[in-house]
Amino acid sequence: MDDTIVLKFGGSSVSNNENLKIVANKIIDFKNNHKNIVVILSAQGKTTDKLISEAFELTEEVNKRELDALVSCGEQMSAAKLSILLNSLGFSAVSLTGWQAGIYTNNTNQDALIETINTERICSELKNGNIVIITGFQGVNEKLDITTFGRGGSDTTAVAVAAALKAKNCYIFSDVDGIYSSDPNKVKGTKKLTKISYDEMLQLSNEGAKVLHNRCIEIGEKYKIPIITKSTFNDNYGTVISDEKIENDEIKSIIKKDISRISIIGNGIIRNTETIVKAINFIKQNKLEMLEFNVSESKISITFKNLVSDRMLEKLHNEIFVNK
Repeated sequence: MDDTIVLKFGGSSVSNNENLKIVANKIIDFKNNHKNIVVILSAQGKTTDKLISEAFELTEEVNKRELDALVSCGEQMSAAKLSILLNSLGFSAVSLTGWQAGIYTNNTNQDALIETINTERICSELKNGNIVIITGFQGVNEKLDITTFGRGGSDTTAVAVAAALKAKNCYIFSDVDGIYSSDPNKVKGTKKLTKISYDEMLQLSNEGAKVLHNRCIEIGEKYKIPIITKSTFNDNYGTVISDEKIENDEIKSIIKKDISRISIIGNGIIRNTETIVKAINFIKQNKLEMLEFNVSESKISITFKNLVSDRMLEKLHNEIFVNK
């Protein structure tokens, strides 16, 4: 649809009523500049964790169908609250569950795959001038039983809905304002990336970066939907994930997966001999015992024999990004 924007807000963004008001104001800003606004919401704060914990307090063997029915309630609460707030502010809004929004999945519980999205209801509501608020993380199977998509599944809902509607952009809002050259909570002096390719972002997600659900990146790449990551709580520029030129061999990010593997991400890294040599020399200089050193088109992956500290990650980050 022409001039359609999809906005997704994570759990920290909607964790309480004050944050919901911040989210509502951001949505209103977009609505004042674009005709059609579709919003995807996560559950508030730690609601999903709380519901899962309560289910396992009842029994060690929780029925998977019923667990999906239970945890889906978190997103429904978020969507209804936001719709109530927007309507009270004079902006027509309607909340839709996954099944009301026409999101149909396979029969897998807790890790369902989207098979199709019937956009008829969404488009009808948009034509009536409504801001459409959809519960993330969930759909229904052929039996009309509720299914959920696993951790981070609201990201996948957002990009899948954006693809089905042929939206201009899909914004992913959270408590961080973009993608960084490493985890800014562990490494000093990280830099925010203005852009990154789908392939690079997928590598980051697969290596454990808790920024975006890897399935949402795959959908974005398949349907060429630009994904823009931004913060709910400031107006700083974010990071655009799109079809960046593949020949660009700039190093984008360094990430530590688990405790013994570090990966360096960047398109064309296999041709970046300077970075490969720097990594090898770093291992030698710091007397690190290495089990594997693998280089692919967009990733150097190093597995060590022993634990790798955050301090060592920071030293390698500085070697790659600062000591150029």
